Amino acid sequence: MSITIPAILQRAAFEAFILSLPGTNLVRQWGDASVGKVGGKIFALLNTEPGAVSLKVSDMAYELLTELEGIQPAPYLARAGWVAISAASPLSEDEIRAYISEAHRLVTLRLTRKVRAELGLG
Repeated sequence: MSITIPAILQRAAFEAFILSLPGTNLVRQWGDASVGKVGGKIFALLNTEPGAVSLKVSDMAYELLTELEGIQPAPYLARAGWVAISAASPLSEDEIRAYISEAHRLVTLRLTRKVRAELGLG
């Protein structure tokens, strides 16, 4: 049985989606990982192509998602409430995109009002 790799787990689609979110920028760091940031804070990253998307989630989502096959605590970032979602997960492409959008929202909420205003994020 082969695993279909969702486009969002491939560099081009991941980067395009990250850049479609408000106030974001994209950098390559840590061995050429694609890293999405808002206000200088990381909210999602793709380590390899194709690969697993690591992202910030709520405490409740962390508990629920890490029970699913293909989703694990993100290496080095799990203590901050991050998960790594691989192609082996049962999540659809739309669901992965929704979790990336939510990661963006969660990190945006932790920015100062001044930084949010500078980024046009209210």
